Amino acid sequence: MMMSAMVRSRLLGFWLIAMVLAALVPARAQSHNDDRIDVVASFSILGDFARAVGGVRVDVTTLVGTDGDVHVFTPAPADARKIAAAKLVIVNGLGLEGWLPRLVQASGGKAAIVVATTGVPSLGIAAGETSGTHHGDDSADPHAWQSVANAKIYVANIRDALIAADPAGEAVYRANAAAYLVKLDALDREVREAVARIPLARRKVISTHNAFSYFEAAYGIAFIAPQGVSTDSEPSARDIAATVTQIRTAKIPAIFLENLSDPRLIRQIAAESGARIGGTLYSDSLSDEKGDAPTYIDMVRHNIKALTSALTE
Repeated sequence: MMMSAMVRSRLLGFWLIAMVLAALVPARAQSHNDDRIDVVASFSILGDFARAVGGVRVDVTTLVGTDGDVHVFTPAPADARKIAAAKLVIVNGLGLEGWLPRLVQASGGKAAIVVATTGVPSLGIAAGETSGTHHGDDSADPHAWQSVANAKIYVANIRDALIAADPAGEAVYRANAAAYLVKLDALDREVREAVARIPLARRKVISTHNAFSYFEAAYGIAFIAPQGVSTDSEPSARDIAATVTQIRTAKIPAIFLENLSDPRLIRQIAAESGARIGGTLYSDSLSDEKGDAPTYIDMVRHNIKALTSALTE
């Protein structure tokens, strides 16, 4: 049966409308993406905080990506371009990113820079240090995120910086931050409850480098590290021998690898001391999405599970 002219006209009209709508969808999506503000975080943990607070209003790029070592990072020209395009740059501070000031200067950008550790009660690195150099401020340990209470300060600082950079998103940033802070409160309680189950005499471990002083101060597990606060140094034979002696004398139950460090050091200490390797801890970086620590909360949970498993056996 022949299609009437009226029907053909209507079908053509519907087809044209559908084509117009299809063309508009990517345009709207592009417009939505263009409304987001570009945020650069110095390393993966800060990037995770920024995404949690910023939500759909931000595009977050990290300079030192997952499973990357911020201590030994060498910026590339592409990193300067990222900073030049950013509206906000989030850094840890406390001397962690010694390479950053030159990078910012080279970028020529005008991004606001927020120091996420502002207001964090910092710990010194002199006490108990056996070896290692540190980028920037040698008076402070930069690994403040290892205390969940400090992570809450990071989040508040990032929230306030996002509001200053993008006032139109204030309600979103406050709501996202409030929801995330509730999760961090629950995480802090979770860690404290887990540590409470570890016998007091067994709350001591060896780790590769001294990234857990804030965890130790907050939760009461002692960490001894032959490599110092930075992964860019090598412990001396004397340092290793002293660590082995300390393991035997103090009867330290377990030693741990770190996701960013060369495992040969810890394996050598384990072989010489007879101590068992308790697993791998995440210190200065998150894993990728398929790993054990794709977010900060996952990282803390992975670490406390590894610690309690090794120290309560």
